Amino acid sequence: RHSFPRAKFPSQQSRAHHCGHGMFKRLRGSSAAALCAHELVAVDQLARRHAALLQQPDEDEQPNSAQLIDVQSEVGYIACVKFLSALEAAAEALHVEVAARSYRKGFSLNYRAIFPDCARHYRADVMEVCMDRHSSIWVNGEKYELSSEATACAERLQHAFAELGMFLERWVAAARGEQQASAEAISASHPSRTELLSTLAVIDFAWANFEHRYITDLIAVENRARQLVARAVEAEQWLRSLEGPRGVVPPQNLSRHREAQRSLVACISQLNAVANCRRKGRDDLTDDILESAIVALKRSELPEHATTSSAAQVLAGDIVGAFGSIREYLRHVKVCLERVDPHLCNNNGLVSRLVDWEESWEVAGRYVRDTKLLEALCLLVAKIQGIQVALPELATMCEECDVELFMVLPRLTLLCFLKDPSGKQGELLKFFLPHRFQQGMPNAELQVLLGDFRSTIAALDVDVDSASWQALVTRAVGGSQQAALNVLGALEARQREYASQLLEIFSLKLEGWSLELQRHCPEDWNQCSAVLVQCLTGTSKRQLFSKFQV
Repeated sequence: RHSFPRAKFPSQQSRAHHCGHGMFKRLRGSSAAALCAHELVAVDQLARRHAALLQQPDEDEQPNSAQLIDVQSEVGYIACVKFLSALEAAAEALHVEVAARSYRKGFSLNYRAIFPDCARHYRADVMEVCMDRHSSIWVNGEKYELSSEATACAERLQHAFAELGMFLERWVAAARGEQQASAEAISASHPSRTELLSTLAVIDFAWANFEHRYITDLIAVENRARQLVARAVEAEQWLRSLEGPRGVVPPQNLSRHREAQRSLVACISQLNAVANCRRKGRDDLTDDILESAIVALKRSELPEHATTSSAAQVLAGDIVGAFGSIREYLRHVKVCLERVDPHLCNNNGLVSRLVDWEESWEVAGRYVRDTKLLEALCLLVAKIQGIQVALPELATMCEECDVELFMVLPRLTLLCFLKDPSGKQGELLKFFLPHRFQQGMPNAELQVLLGDFRSTIAALDVDVDSASWQALVTRAVGGSQQAALNVLGALEARQREYASQLLEIFSLKLEGWSLELQRHCPEDWNQCSAVLVQCLTGTSKRQLFSKFQV
């Protein structure tokens, strides 16, 4: 909240002092012009609304020495709205001259919509700020201080409301015929029309001064808060100016284009850290992720990578696509920056695109940055696609995102490694189970599993690529023991029983390692599983934005 020192309303013991030393001279007596009927109704209504205001003790003083208007509670806020409505109605009924408000012409579009003309437009939220205790504003995690002029204007408005409060109390007391003879006596004569006009005029003048300074300060704070978006817009414009038709960069602009791209990514990272309230708000996703994705896309177009490039195309495509989506947003928002909420996390369109950007760059960036890891992933995807051809039920699992699939994927990942432990596939296992490798080589426990795999394959068949491999894969995909044995072809009863025992023993060992792969670093493996499904189905998980929203 935007806050200030609160107005203090005098206690019963101090009212006589304030009545004798008000901020303006009081005019009383029978010579003052009387109020007409509709004016009396307006003032009576104002007095009733004032009496209904909630008040609370000042925390810095004794509870009985001073009282403060409560504007922050729901009931207090509603009472304040009704009081300000009655105040404006009374000023209109008495034809109190409206203080100059031509300064509103200099307000931003948002505030000109709130204050469309030079009428009073007393607002409870402005009153709340005036009555608050501090002068700090927090926006996007940064602290801003209102100007000393705004604070001084708030204090003057507080005193004006205190004077009005004393006047209305005297009005009610006089109407009830309450008179006292002590030094604290309230004036026996009815408060005059002239005094009422003066009091309302002082309030309106003080209100206009505070409104002017406060809204001006708010506009300045909001403009500073929007600078993150404005800088990103400028960076996008610079980048676009260096590109030719269809985004092709002329050779002479390559170095400057890379610099502009780096600048824009830095701006997006800052925006993400401040505005992305739905995810982590990371600010460490740098330009090298985008560059790696562009390189990966170019490599995937080469003939020698045709059979293993589908994963790279999906992941790199998400990175480039999310970057393009942010650029599109910045091009649209350029013409309506005043519509951007200074609290950047409140802009749904911006936040949605930042969520898409962070998800794509965080998950896909992990693999695209590391060439060896990306190659290992691409090879794994290609091998699983081959298994899908032989086992259509696996393809169905992927399409339907079956729960069982997430038990199958770690088994297949391990089997593919065991089949070629010295190949590229090892990089993936080193990433997820680094403790199972010593100086890049499998440790003793993993060597035992390799030995068990080879002995099982040898006992079932002599060729890793033959039926024995298909039997292990069938069992790993969730096929029954009978289905796995059927892959081996016609076997004698004794051979069939022996093969069944081998398959069961190895499957149990494989399942233990599968659980370790899932549990050693669950978040990393869950991300990898999602990436595998995405690559296997060939569909992007990115949100598509067909309509612009701030």
